[in-house]
Amino acid sequence: MNIQLIGHSYKYAVEQIMLSVFPDERPLYTDTAISDNYVRSSLVIENGEAVCYTDIIYMGRAGSAAQVLPDPLPANRLLRDRILQKTIKLSFYSAAMHIVEKPPPWGALTGIRPAKLSTGYIENTSADLDDAALYLQQEYFVDPARSKLCADASGAALRVKNMLKPRDVSMYIAIPFCPTRCAYCSFVSQATDKSMKLIDPYLDALFYEIEETGRILKDLQMRVVSLYIGGGTPTTLTALQLGRLFEKTAHCIDLSRLSEFSVEAGRPDTIDPQKLETCKVFGVNRISINPQSMDNNVLAAIGRRHTGEDIINSYFLARETGFNVINMDLIAGLPLDTFDGFKMSLDKVISLSPENITVHTLSVKRGSRLNESRVPVPGGEEVGQMLDTALFKLRANKWNPYYLYRQKFTAGGYENTGWSKAGTDCLYNICIMEELHSIISLGAGGVTKLVNQASGRIERIFNKKYPMEYIEDIKNITAKKKDIAVFEKENN
Repeated sequence: MNIQLIGHSYKYAVEQIMLSVFPDERPLYTDTAISDNYVRSSLVIENGEAVCYTDIIYMGRAGSAAQVLPDPLPANRLLRDRILQKTIKLSFYSAAMHIVEKPPPWGALTGIRPAKLSTGYIENTSADLDDAALYLQQEYFVDPARSKLCADASGAALRVKNMLKPRDVSMYIAIPFCPTRCAYCSFVSQATDKSMKLIDPYLDALFYEIEETGRILKDLQMRVVSLYIGGGTPTTLTALQLGRLFEKTAHCIDLSRLSEFSVEAGRPDTIDPQKLETCKVFGVNRISINPQSMDNNVLAAIGRRHTGEDIINSYFLARETGFNVINMDLIAGLPLDTFDGFKMSLDKVISLSPENITVHTLSVKRGSRLNESRVPVPGGEEVGQMLDTALFKLRANKWNPYYLYRQKFTAGGYENTGWSKAGTDCLYNICIMEELHSIISLGAGGVTKLVNQASGRIERIFNKKYPMEYIEDIKNITAKKKDIAVFEKENN
């Protein structure tokens, strides 16, 4: 869709709402005044008052709208920008409603973390969860089911926020290796059949980062309350390598307040009794075993080397090893999948009764094989039916939503939602998604996020993305972790 901005430069705001309302479109900027698919976003500000006009032509249909800001613009630049961007999005949404046959499920609400808006509303107004859901419906036209998802996630976030202490942090450790690369994956992961020789030097570099970061955190009296080892697929490592990683972490990091220790076991072709026992011995109390689908044809289409039966066998092996909290992921919208196929996968996972079930919407990322191959995938309407069925069945079977987030390039503009049985919310997922405290990230592709709750200030420290460049630059990468101490000094 060709985009023309007049009187403002809020390009990202227009792109966000465009992708939400027209998820199959991509932004273009050309000199052509009018094209088959076109939007003109104009902002007029006079005497502190703002009006945004939007004109859209899409597939031969036209829509126009004006959004008037009812109050004078504030002097504060950040607040002013936020209000203007909201006005621009609402104007676009109103114009688009003259064109589209069905409103998008998230209305005019954009962004990765929709529940942060309802959480803030509750905190600022003392509203209850029902009030917060109604606010999203009235202010952003979010559909009732999604607004309730947000409100429930806000309830979980506020429960966690009230239990956290000032020096608490979470930690993420990246193991960027997988047996194969899935068709939908754009993460910086290395298939182990091509990169076995990198694993040991990668672990050596990672252990150095763990040691140096541990010193910094101990000097700052920071304590890790949730530890998440992800990837990639961490159980690509051998049981011995996993044991070395766990031992190094326990030796270098203050885990005296650790309440949650998660490991992405992920794929059943990497799970065996020795690895599970190693995890159990070192205190891992939450693991993920991720089907994505229980349909063998779908699994083959996305490059998985296992079957639905393998998933079931790995699940029961984990139960026999003593794991009481297991997460299982499903993805709505995979190649070759159908509504009936997804429902079958969902029913099988529900019958296993894991404590956590995470339902993702397929996001076709630019760097994925799926994007390059142009393999057909289910459309937005069918994906919506899959997710609505999941929502109904999970609620009916006593799972509750505890966190959610959105991504670009999903069919229908839908969401990813984590569901949990009572008392089994994943602390790490809530803390990172709701930005409740700092997340210290180690390993290739890790992004440390430093959060000051009082001021709302957030800073990031980026590690190198690829395993080889991470290994080669580990001294400089680790030196940047000193910025944690600088941030703490400036904000406390």
